[in-house]
Amino acid sequence: MLRPKQRAWITLTIALWLGGSGQLLAEEPRIGLGELDSLVSQHLPKQDPGLTGRTLKNYVARQPVDGSGITTFLIPGFENYDCGKCHQPEQLVQKAAGRMKRVLGRLKETLPGNRPVPLRQYIIQPYSDALLQPGQLAHATFDTIRISPGSILIDSKVYGEATHLHETLHLTQSFLGHVNELEAYGLNIRSDPQFLILNFPYFEKVLEAFFIPDMTQILNAYFKRNIREKSNVPRETQWFLNEFDEATLQRLSEAIAKMEPVLAEVSRLNRDIPLQAAYWSDRTGVRSLLLEIAAVKHLPLPQLKVSEEAKDWAFGVFDLQFNKDDNTRLGYIIDRRKEALMHLQYGKGPKDPSQRLALYFHYLKKRFLDGAGEIRLAADNPQAFAEYVNQKIKGVETMIQLPGFTPVEKEAARAWIVTIRKNLAALQ
Repeated sequence: MLRPKQRAWITLTIALWLGGSGQLLAEEPRIGLGELDSLVSQHLPKQDPGLTGRTLKNYVARQPVDGSGITTFLIPGFENYDCGKCHQPEQLVQKAAGRMKRVLGRLKETLPGNRPVPLRQYIIQPYSDALLQPGQLAHATFDTIRISPGSILIDSKVYGEATHLHETLHLTQSFLGHVNELEAYGLNIRSDPQFLILNFPYFEKVLEAFFIPDMTQILNAYFKRNIREKSNVPRETQWFLNEFDEATLQRLSEAIAKMEPVLAEVSRLNRDIPLQAAYWSDRTGVRSLLLEIAAVKHLPLPQLKVSEEAKDWAFGVFDLQFNKDDNTRLGYIIDRRKEALMHLQYGKGPKDPSQRLALYFHYLKKRFLDGAGEIRLAADNPQAFAEYVNQKIKGVETMIQLPGFTPVEKEAARAWIVTIRKNLAALQ
């Protein structure tokens, strides 16, 4: 696998189709940190338009990107923020349409069973607001992708359009919650193992228990590398650009390949039972929960070397934590897996941390798999489950009222609310 600095010397690394024209496009050559910092500095988010007192002068164009409909490309405030001094809006839209054609093709190839992408609107947003906050690379709302100019540069020149791929997958997901991020990062790690490291909370425990016992040491080595603190390039992007041990990255790539059935299971569950999948992840405060449950279904469990008495005691500790619903009922977040493992560490649990983790995965199999080995995520408290879903709906109803939320997003959000209420009623 070529790393960033190696790829910087390659001017034509991958050819991808562009629409139905048959035209071939090349991935942009990699870039150095100094040059990227200079480019990003020229494209930092501008002042929130709600504070300027000016009417935004927008550029709007419509283009087909996948043959199934027309996408509206919007650059709000294009003239207000002097974007026209350096850019032609038509060219920006053409490039954006080309990116989305490539991304839609990659998504279809990687997840062929995924539903069609409802990309009705693509917004290049020069400013920050509540919908695209400072430091946020991009945001998928309802049938819409929002992205800042600086983020487009980073995604095109460093990440190989992984951010666009991530947000595009979000448009196809049915509900809200950690499971959506887990599935989307699972898509990203297939293209580069560094995305696994950068988003390690979603993958760390499965890697440590089943594939990479020294995962903690790998994370420490990756993040201890020096970066420029005074830079407009995000820390994560700097780490991604820097060289890292090739053999370690290869180990991670091999582990990711072996995780394919587990990643596919996460996608299946997020399609088939999205409300329940989100509920259990939020209720336990474990953003990686669905991946961990999928792992105990598809992978041989780590070997236990503790007595039955010790196992029963540990399972009681996990039960105590996983039966709590404070996270969804009261709104604060406690990682129940972390709490239980700490009880094991400082109580009567095994001194070996790998055995404590093994107990956790054995517990997951007992708790969430039935006798046939199928995953069961039905809520044990229907009323609490309904309240959780309704809280999510209320959050969307609040989002609709935010300044800048477009008519396209409002229409799609209201349709989503109707669908989720029907799905909830069907489960009761």
